[in-house]
Amino acid sequence: MASLADAATLAATASGTSETAGGGLARQSADCFLLMAVGQIESADLPDHDNLYCRYSFVFGQDWAVVAGLEEGIGQIAEKSIDGGSALLVWNLPLDISFKSTNPFGWPQLVIGVYGLDAFGRDVVRGYGRLHLPMTPGRHTLRIPVFVPQPSSRIQAVSSWLTGRYPEFIELSFVARSRGREVTQVSTQGHVTVQLNVVTKDVKTLGYSSGQAPMLVDMPSKGNR
Repeated sequence: MASLADAATLAATASGTSETAGGGLARQSADCFLLMAVGQIESADLPDHDNLYCRYSFVFGQDWAVVAGLEEGIGQIAEKSIDGGSALLVWNLPLDISFKSTNPFGWPQLVIGVYGLDAFGRDVVRGYGRLHLPMTPGRHTLRIPVFVPQPSSRIQAVSSWLTGRYPEFIELSFVARSRGREVTQVSTQGHVTVQLNVVTKDVKTLGYSSGQAPMLVDMPSKGNR
């Protein structure tokens, strides 16, 4: 996982600054801003399921580019443990990525998929979730509601149980897009906790403002629909 010193070096390189002989930074005009996020997918609270693993992917607009880090990853299978009276699935899956862009449109989103085995040993999805990376620097603890698509009829529900083909999205990135999801029926399964340390650079230089940083954010849950 990158250190703050590594982040500072990366920021200086990507935004057009160079180190002088005296140890300072010679400033050049910034032609992009940087967004760096380091943290982890800590745990999940899904009351009806156990022995699950997590996949993640970052989805972003065309004006964005990855400077360093991994765009996607997968974690280990976790079993529930008792922590403060709440049964949690603990992954501590590390996240470390840096972006550059000239336009905030298409701000990066973290998309999460939770998977496990059903009673017949078939790999099935147990929940999807997503969030925009925080726009404010600092440490953020975020709780992401996770959901699964539901069959559109009882006949399809019975067919899914018999065949093991439960409704799921073909691509994980589909969760981050609104197009084509207006007719999708979903049900809430629980939530995933993510902790992120966010650093931005040259955002104000290009005329954008990010406001104040929250410490704890609950992402809105859509519930059943």
